[in-house]
Amino acid sequence: MEGVVHTGTDASAFKECFSLTWKNPYVLRLAFSAGIGGLLFGYDTGVISGALLYIRDDFKSVDRQTVLQESIVSMAVAGAIIGAAIGGWMNDRFGRKTAILIADFLFFIGAVVMASAPNPALLIVGRVFVGLGVGMASMTSPLYISEASPAKIRGALVSTNGFLITGGQFLSYLINLAFTNAPGTWRWMLGIAGLPALLQFILMLLLPESPRWLFRKGREEEAKVILRKIYPADDVEKEIQDLKESVEAEIREEGSAKINMMKLLKTKTVRRGLIAGVGLQVFQQFVGINTVMYYSPTIVQLAGFASNKTALLLSLVTAGLNALGSIVSIYFIDRTGRKKLLLISLFGVAISLGLLAGVFHETTSHSPMVSRIQTSHFSNYTCPDYSSATNPGAWDCMKCLKASSPDCGFCASPTDKVKSHDISIFLQSLVFVFPSLIGFLLLLQLLPGACLLSNDTVKDLCHDESRLWYTRGCPSKYGWLALVGLALYIIFFSPGMGTAPWIVNSEIYPLRFRGVCGGIAATANWISNLIVAQSFLSLTEAIGTSWTFLIFGVISVVGLLFVIVYVPETKGLPIEEIEKMLETRSLHFRFWEKSQKPQEKKSQAV
Repeated sequence: MEGVVHTGTDASAFKECFSLTWKNPYVLRLAFSAGIGGLLFGYDTGVISGALLYIRDDFKSVDRQTVLQESIVSMAVAGAIIGAAIGGWMNDRFGRKTAILIADFLFFIGAVVMASAPNPALLIVGRVFVGLGVGMASMTSPLYISEASPAKIRGALVSTNGFLITGGQFLSYLINLAFTNAPGTWRWMLGIAGLPALLQFILMLLLPESPRWLFRKGREEEAKVILRKIYPADDVEKEIQDLKESVEAEIREEGSAKINMMKLLKTKTVRRGLIAGVGLQVFQQFVGINTVMYYSPTIVQLAGFASNKTALLLSLVTAGLNALGSIVSIYFIDRTGRKKLLLISLFGVAISLGLLAGVFHETTSHSPMVSRIQTSHFSNYTCPDYSSATNPGAWDCMKCLKASSPDCGFCASPTDKVKSHDISIFLQSLVFVFPSLIGFLLLLQLLPGACLLSNDTVKDLCHDESRLWYTRGCPSKYGWLALVGLALYIIFFSPGMGTAPWIVNSEIYPLRFRGVCGGIAATANWISNLIVAQSFLSLTEAIGTSWTFLIFGVISVVGLLFVIVYVPETKGLPIEEIEKMLETRSLHFRFWEKSQKPQEKKSQAV
């Protein structure tokens, strides 16, 4: 109930959320119906990573131009920036429900356009439409869930949106794998996204508007009807009264003034809330999460796994861990608290990125050599740069892949190919003993290979001799360690930085400013996302994968310090209490100590 924090909230929030299944399924229906917006968000994030592998095969211009690959990924992000900005205004003007319906319509149109795109240009247009829908849904869904949830379990229910985001990512990898051998591959992968958008559109038509927004618009009777369905009979009247007083106080404070940026910045609670909320959204992206989600199969290939299908299969592991982490978040977010979870998350992310930087450094500096004998085996297809090199004996796989006039690829020695039986044995033994990882690495013998022209003909010739064909990364003994680093990264990121920034932003702003501030924070998230998505592949080409991950690691450390200084703990607090905490600058720097609850503070004051 708003205005009161019950004792025992920490231990029982998750259980109470689960008990809604039979106690009050109406609340869960609201949360999961709105949370499909999170599913759309997650599906689009994940599906493009696998679809991109096959788009490169269909459109050679995409395969040759890194910038075009980045544009196909990032134009959805650009659309999301506009969608999030418009979504904030639309939420306050027309309501949360209407914003979600419009988002679904845009997403559906985008999915149809992408599935039927005859060229990269129209594919990018479809990505923009999808981005508009995703941007609006990214800030509206958690806002709707937050305003239709009892305070005691608000964090757990908003976390369902995070779970559906990661669930959508996992689903996208499964669908990617399902269509790897189907005609049209990537068209099915991208087009099928229209189905959940259509489902949410139908469900939201049957659901009410946010009760808080209705109160704000003076439609109190409609709001009371909804609140009586959400809260138990003995709590609902107190909730209605608290909400009414909150809205009336804001109306008195606002007078006839319009909301503008100066108004936001001059309001102390809003300004401090924006610093925390926007900062969290920026750091969520700048620690590199969407390089992993957008480019996960590509990263796997950079680590030394050549096959598209293998890259997708291994990427499925990271998507599964991401979904698992969001389930963990649902349990711990109201038990441990937002701030502690964020700090643990960022610490682990920094360690994981350090590991990835080290692994990719070893991968690039210890790639197999190019053999003149192996290359002469394909005498008509030798890489021109290798043929004209003054010191071809110094060439290794990485130098071969950097040749650009024309592009060249590396055909590995047959003994570099590890049998699927060996991989199966490794995966089974890894369950019981970690040292088996070392044993598996010893199976990889990195013998010299051939440096050849990069085209479909040469690729097929290489495959015909049971060799692996590399154009993005090189065979490596350390490839599996890169997968371990990715797994650790996701395990630490998902429960904390994956969900907590959205939860904090859904509850840290005063009601009157919540839609606009949520839109500002979501827009900051998407702008940061765009910067990272549009620059990742270019960065890996310019400074190397190792240095790119190292930069993300340094940003993670800065983010950890930011959370300690600027982010308040909002666990279990009513909106009114959060406003008071921001007003008095009580940001609870000693985050490891258990904070006092409002009732305890009042009793001490007496």
